Amino acid sequence: MSFWQQDATESERERPGGRLVVVLVVLLALLLGGAYVGAYALAGDKVPRGTTVSGVEIGGMSRDEATDALREEFEPRTEESIEVSVGRAEGDPDDRTVTVQPADLGLVVDYEATVDAAGAEQSWAPSRQWEYFTGGGEVDAVVEHDEAALEETLTELSDGLGTPPVDGAVTFTSSGVETTDPVPGEAIDADAALEAIQAAFLGEEETAELTVVEAEPEIDDADLQEGLDSFANPAMSDAVTLRFGKSEVRLQPRQYGPALSMVPEDGELVGQVDQKKLAALVRDATTRGEPVDATVKLVNGKPRVVPAKPGVEFEADEVSDVFLKVVAAPQGKRSGKVKATVVDADFTTADARDLGIKRKVSSFTTYYPHADYRNVNIGRAAEIVDGTVLKPGETFSLNDTVGERTVENGFTSGYIISDGILKQDLGGGVSQMATTLFNGMFFAGLEDVEHKPHSFYIDRYPVGREATVAWPTVDLRFKNDTDYGVLIHAKVTPSTYSSQGVVLVEMYSTKVWDIESRTSDRYNYRSPATRTLTSPDCEAHTGWSGFDVDVTRVFREHGEDGIHHTEKFHTAYTASDSVVCEQPKPPNNGNGGNNGGNRNNNGDD
Repeated sequence: MSFWQQDATESERERPGGRLVVVLVVLLALLLGGAYVGAYALAGDKVPRGTTVSGVEIGGMSRDEATDALREEFEPRTEESIEVSVGRAEGDPDDRTVTVQPADLGLVVDYEATVDAAGAEQSWAPSRQWEYFTGGGEVDAVVEHDEAALEETLTELSDGLGTPPVDGAVTFTSSGVETTDPVPGEAIDADAALEAIQAAFLGEEETAELTVVEAEPEIDDADLQEGLDSFANPAMSDAVTLRFGKSEVRLQPRQYGPALSMVPEDGELVGQVDQKKLAALVRDATTRGEPVDATVKLVNGKPRVVPAKPGVEFEADEVSDVFLKVVAAPQGKRSGKVKATVVDADFTTADARDLGIKRKVSSFTTYYPHADYRNVNIGRAAEIVDGTVLKPGETFSLNDTVGERTVENGFTSGYIISDGILKQDLGGGVSQMATTLFNGMFFAGLEDVEHKPHSFYIDRYPVGREATVAWPTVDLRFKNDTDYGVLIHAKVTPSTYSSQGVVLVEMYSTKVWDIESRTSDRYNYRSPATRTLTSPDCEAHTGWSGFDVDVTRVFREHGEDGIHHTEKFHTAYTASDSVVCEQPKPPNNGNGGNNGGNRNNNGDD
């Protein structure tokens, strides 16, 4: 018999025994499976046997039964006061005992979460079946609370028991950063207090004993220094630039400092910015409507560029987000682009800087005798003229700038002389401003376009270098024929009964010319006539002679000795006739007299 034949025969003899083993295994599996199914059905979603929650037995109960049992036990406790004892760790004769209401602390049992924690679940996992029959034990109820209410209550309970800790803090001002050093103190341990209050709420203790212990500030020295290094000091180190389209808003630390703050979050100081304050700063540098051109004005006696204001529409939170991203950044990265709708100004900040208005290039002062109308009219003219900026090639017109001298425009009636007769008219005295402006223009080296001297000489003005105006026929005009802008500053110090009025005109630009004035002797004198008038408004005065005079303006390039060119001004003053009134009125010393202060032919005095 071969090996293969012998092996086959033995296999046939063993086959009935193998089948019996398989049958036994299957029968055993069926028995065990049935038992497991039975165990699953018995456990269901019940709480493991022997389980208690804060003294309440719920083992073997279904989920709903356990929830009802817990609710029945603990829900009434939300209406019961909790007795709390507060004192120092060493024991304090002044320990206090008070009561608190669970509802005030937001204390409530989360029944679903508690039943989950107790192990109530339905699962085919073997571990679940094992736990149901063997895993029961003591489980703490899941209690929720209001964190803010608890903190407030603990603060009240510890009032008078020790000194609370002081957190380190950072304060921003327009002048820099100020700090508050952290100071250790005493406080109730919040975690231990919560545990004690919850135990009393659940009935595990009769009284919640709270202890005031040493407490470190939440923001300590290291946290304070980190806040200074990471945010505060970099934030106040330099300006921040916000870009709106092609326009820029540059904010200095002294401007935005009061809008900054640092608040504690998770044990560290975090930088914040007040959206409203920051938006207001941006609004000051922009407009909601039409843009405003840049210009130049005097600040503390020096010309300063006033930046253009683009018309910008933006969202405050967008500005704040961009600002916070760059305010603590290093140099070179302290700018950010803000999403906005922008209308740029025609004359930009860069254009204003390019005007080159850097220094005073001329100054001239005149004086006038006291008269209330002069104070009003000259002062109003100066107010309007002050701050005028002439760009290269532009021509200044006093009449166009000041406008018609009307009551609505701020002027009052004063004395002028028309055809040699004193008369009342609106704007009397404005020629004082014209003369002062003419001399400011003269010594700034600007181009004389139009000026008319008074018809006869008034001795408070420089001879041959003065001008009169009359609306709308007689004007003072001069052109800025330099490559730089010109800023005109005009100021009046009003007269009093004991002091003269003072008119000052200054011009600011880049110095181009050094100007010298040369005045000839007076010549070609003309004697005054005598006129007799009978009109009711006649004002008597004694006349004086007329004459001719020449003034030469000498131009030298700034810093150079040689004469570049000269310009001649010829003035022929007529004689001022004496006036005799047949029925003269009493003399008006403030408005007439022999000083010639009101005598101006066809012009404002």
